[in-house]
Amino acid sequence: MGLHTVEGLRKYVTVGEREAFLREADRGDRAVRTLCMTLTYAGCRLSEALALTVDRVDLAAGVLTFESLKKRRDGVYRSVPVPPALLEALDMVHGIREQQTGKGRGRGVQLWPWSRMTGWRVVHDVMVAARLEGPHASPKGLRHGFGVAAVSAGIPLNLVQKWLGHAQLTTTAIYADAVGAEEKDIARRMWG
Repeated sequence: MGLHTVEGLRKYVTVGEREAFLREADRGDRAVRTLCMTLTYAGCRLSEALALTVDRVDLAAGVLTFESLKKRRDGVYRSVPVPPALLEALDMVHGIREQQTGKGRGRGVQLWPWSRMTGWRVVHDVMVAARLEGPHASPKGLRHGFGVAAVSAGIPLNLVQKWLGHAQLTTTAIYADAVGAEEKDIARRMWG
């Protein structure tokens, strides 16, 4: 796995593209907006976001807990810290706090009870509206963008590995191969 296609096209969204995507998501349906924010700020796979349930949103701790769906067994979870703005949006749109205090505490209640194809389509529609096209204009491009942004911000690779749910550190290490503005930021830190 690498950050470029065999044609040399970038597979990850840049900071500017991520901002354009989120701006466009703000203009649409509230549930679509929260899905787009979750993919952007948590770096999760689309299927992991769609499987997220109310009881796995920890407003007090500031984390979302995803079941890692690419593991060979069920019941493998990882918690990812997310910005307060995402938690507030999830609570406002999906009634997290209210459901967590009610009967069942939101257990098993999906935030987005959509198929993977519907989730992919709504994200793709936001990408098109934001004028993003190419292999990076996808849920996976947001995930790769999260990895690149985390490494560019100086987050230790072992934490990025944990947040992305990678079994091997070598898989996570590809994000250290970032190019463009992200690579320049890393080089600037080296130069002082």
